[in-house]
Amino acid sequence: MGVVAKQSFYNILSVILAFGIGAINTIVFYPRAMGEELYGIVVILLAQSNILQPIFSYGVQHTIIKYFSAAPSQKEQDKLLLFSLLIPLVFILPTAVLFFANYTEIAAYLSTKNPEIAQFIYLIFLIAVSTAYFEIFYNWARVQKQTVVGNFLKEVYQRVLITLLLLAYLLNWIDFSAFINALIVGYYLRLAVIMSYSLWLYTPKIHFSFPANTRQLLTYSTLIFLSAFGASVIIDIDASMLGKLVEDRYVAYYRVAIFIAAIIDAPVRAMLQIVSPLVSEAINANKQEELKSLLSKSGTNLLLVSGLFFVLINANINDLYDFIYFLSGKDGFVVAIPVVLYISITKIITAATGCTNNIINNSKYYYFVPFLSIGSAIAVVFLNLHFIEQLGFIGAAFATLIVITAFNIIKVLIVGMTFKITPFSKQTLYLVLLILGHYYLFSSLDFPFSAFVNLLLKSSLICGSYLAFCVGLKISPTINDLLATAYKKLRSILG
Repeated sequence: MGVVAKQSFYNILSVILAFGIGAINTIVFYPRAMGEELYGIVVILLAQSNILQPIFSYGVQHTIIKYFSAAPSQKEQDKLLLFSLLIPLVFILPTAVLFFANYTEIAAYLSTKNPEIAQFIYLIFLIAVSTAYFEIFYNWARVQKQTVVGNFLKEVYQRVLITLLLLAYLLNWIDFSAFINALIVGYYLRLAVIMSYSLWLYTPKIHFSFPANTRQLLTYSTLIFLSAFGASVIIDIDASMLGKLVEDRYVAYYRVAIFIAAIIDAPVRAMLQIVSPLVSEAINANKQEELKSLLSKSGTNLLLVSGLFFVLINANINDLYDFIYFLSGKDGFVVAIPVVLYISITKIITAATGCTNNIINNSKYYYFVPFLSIGSAIAVVFLNLHFIEQLGFIGAAFATLIVITAFNIIKVLIVGMTFKITPFSKQTLYLVLLILGHYYLFSSLDFPFSAFVNLLLKSSLICGSYLAFCVGLKISPTINDLLATAYKKLRSILG
């Protein structure tokens, strides 16, 4: 098993575990411990923090990925880390002064619809700082070809942290204010762990000078910052805008639906953690065939696995929400079922593009991305305002679907025109037909049992049929090899 397949496998396990824990938090603990209103407050605060985080990191985490393998010497690589640690301070320190000097005014603006938020907005700034530096040290580990620990901290740790804090809140050991403060402390403990791990993997020597190509690094960081900020707005603006336009409970319903659909994104998040540095190396070494292979394989494999998750979720959606009602005791969540479908489609489209975004970010054509991201961010804001007014909170998901689809189409066209490669093949067509066929077939199939039994039964049939077709059609040799290896190990265990 190669480095991509091996680390992707472990990363997928971490992401699946994280989603399992997150599901318990989202469906059981949040509704029962806090209720929709307080859960909505947490969602709004974290969403606004995620929008602020790219400003603080200023794209330097991506600069590490692109320029580490291109650095002419170890000394220049060491200087790159110093650069990545100091540049964010240029933005964090003045922002801190402005944020806390105008705390009352900012709190009043952000809490027009939900006044309870006002006393907790310091979380927005503090967690944004923590996540900015977490991403920097995580990418320092990634260029050492080590992604598993960082991915575990990014995906699993924070969800376990929230589980423990929700249990403490449920048992009345802490109040909501203590929950918020403990959440902040937990994020900084995570930062301390990834910082220690990254420096253990590789401890650079301190040089009291910036890299020789500092101007180039700043230019790249600036453009990637604009891109990352725009992408962050696209992802998190929904919850942030909904916090000002609708009641807290609808934000909670929306976030649960987003969480369910985000499971489809698990393979993408897992594989691209290790693929990104490999893409950068292939581009820096001008290995066109290797780059073509990475794009083709990533597109096919991600669509295959994400497509299975798409069918499992959307063909079982009614039973899934019945199960959520059984666990949470809240019947309001079901109104967000259309949100799950709209966001699921965006995840499938993104998976089909493979490592397209990584190729653009790590190539000389990276200057395209900021314009696309900022344009998309502006579009999603205006579309949100329009569709939320027309469709309610479901309109936010529809706006996201339109923008993400257009954004991905343009990125594929850019890579196709500049590198003459594409993530699509005849296997893509087979997979699209396979996904649509299984979705429509199993959506119309109902069993007269409990929601939990129905979920198990239908999911087993979907997995068996879907994987049988994939193996029979030989869509992905990589997936076929993984399934064959798993089958042999299972037979050896069973004797």
